[in-house]
Amino acid sequence: MKITHYGHACVLVEIEREDRTARLLFDPGTYSVGFENLRDVDAVLLTHEHPDHVDIERLGPLLEANPAARVIADPGSGKHLGEAGLRHETVGKGDSVTIAGVPIQALAGDHAVIHPQLPCIHNNGYLVDERLLHPGDAFVVPQQPVDVLLLPTGGPWMKASEAIDYLRAVAPRIALPIHQAGLATVHQQLHLHLFRNLAPEQSTVQVLDHGTATAV
Repeated sequence: MKITHYGHACVLVEIEREDRTARLLFDPGTYSVGFENLRDVDAVLLTHEHPDHVDIERLGPLLEANPAARVIADPGSGKHLGEAGLRHETVGKGDSVTIAGVPIQALAGDHAVIHPQLPCIHNNGYLVDERLLHPGDAFVVPQQPVDVLLLPTGGPWMKASEAIDYLRAVAPRIALPIHQAGLATVHQQLHLHLFRNLAPEQSTVQVLDHGTATAV
């Protein structure tokens, strides 16, 4: 498996199969850069409707350049995609899809609370090939062990201690910090230091270089 981080919550996951490599793009949002020129994408998967996870304006041209790509969305994102005239499939809790031979399960629920007076929206976590978890903006704990966790680093809906507890609860082989664009560099480094010092013994925390495919 190779993973390329395009900033914030956007990653390209490449998984080899016997006859081809599946290319799955997650959460191309407004804080992410570099995904626009991707080609041969098999699917775009959206965890929820917030613009830092789905940039409708840039998604349209991306889909035009990747006409075979499926778009897998939570109900909230699906509503906005429909209004924009963009193709999509809506999935919810317990739904599964197979893309280029790779099984993907939606671990659906609610977006983590930002403030009680703000409306709650839907959030899909995605369990990919029973190995990798992209939780979106929620601390989704799967029922089975996972190998790779895309670990939220910072946002208005979370604090560092919650991310540490989440890392400990999932206890992956490797954790890859994402969702960091809203933090100053010094705070990104502080959170990374905390993650590494307080991670479970079996978990390695690794920061991906922007735009560089890394085998994990």
